Amino acid sequence: MASMDAPNGPALGLMELCSIPRGILSCDAALKRAPVRLHMGKSVEPGKYLYLLKGGVDEVYEALKAGRAAAGDALIDELLLPDPHRQITFLLESPIVRALDALGILETWSIAAALRGADAALKRAEISGLRLKLAQGLGGKAYFAFTGLLHDVEEAMRAGRAAAGEGMIAGAEIIANPHGDLARALS
Repeated sequence: MASMDAPNGPALGLMELCSIPRGILSCDAALKRAPVRLHMGKSVEPGKYLYLLKGGVDEVYEALKAGRAAAGDALIDELLLPDPHRQITFLLESPIVRALDALGILETWSIAAALRGADAALKRAEISGLRLKLAQGLGGKAYFAFTGLLHDVEEAMRAGRAAAGEGMIAGAEIIANPHGDLARALS
């Protein structure tokens, strides 16, 4: 574990479990292991529990290791995201409604896959994130919506699909010239 005097960079850590009680137990174990902050912890559809941690890379790694051990066979997916794109945390808190250039929507079967895909897409091309919705109201799936010039959206989509992982894409669409009111449909 890194010393508190020497920050080792920001990181996000996510655990996604198929059991709510085991998810809460896993979250507790993670929080007790290392000095990290709980950014989100909640039950989501369909009967899953997820929690998102913030802290230094080493601290989040240690916390996830403890969370994984406590999760046992209830673990669905996990993620350690060192140096996340600055828009990731902001998009988790509130969607952005703005005029759209080309629009990309990447839907995944797991929350971790959506975060991996969103981070890779944002880092690969000049796009703006619009919405990062995790599980609630989506049957446990997640999606990332983004806008930019068509060639940037296409490049970001390729990167996002690859980072999400094989078999994790539930859907992906690019709309070259979306209607002006479509941004309101992304909530």
